[in-house]
Amino acid sequence: MKAKLIGTKVITGKVRASYAHIFEPHRMQEGQDAKYSVSLIIPKTDTSTIQAIKKAIEEAKEAGKAKFGGKIPANLKTPLRDGDVEREDDPNYQGAYFINASSKNAPGIVDQNKIRLTESSTVVSGDYIRASINMYAFNTSGNKGIA
Repeated sequence: MKAKLIGTKVITGKVRASYAHIFEPHRMQEGQDAKYSVSLIIPKTDTSTIQAIKKAIEEAKEAGKAKFGGKIPANLKTPLRDGDVEREDDPNYQGAYFINASSKNAPGIVDQNKIRLTESSTVVSGDYIRASINMYAFNTSGNKGIA
């Protein structure tokens, strides 16, 4: 199934869930707020999802210009990362891009029939899923980017 793009929101094609903490929030490091999170592994062959994400990132840059003082910084951090470069020792990330998605709010999780899922065993790391993600600009303590 092809990805869908609506402004800064992307509904991905089929991606693989990794490090899935989508039913219970999880702290990445001691002292941090617990968040719901998942790493979305996107095959490089899924050009529909990759292009939709890139376009959503560009939309978020434009929408967030005010947060960057009216100008988009050249070295802006973006969420789409290359698994062949950043996770070269992990075979699950080879031939793929990935995005680490997180939220303080619980995500809505449904099956292919749009029936809400509430059991943590229904979606786990390694499963293939479709995800709805929203890109936005941030400027926090000098860190500027798109998340």
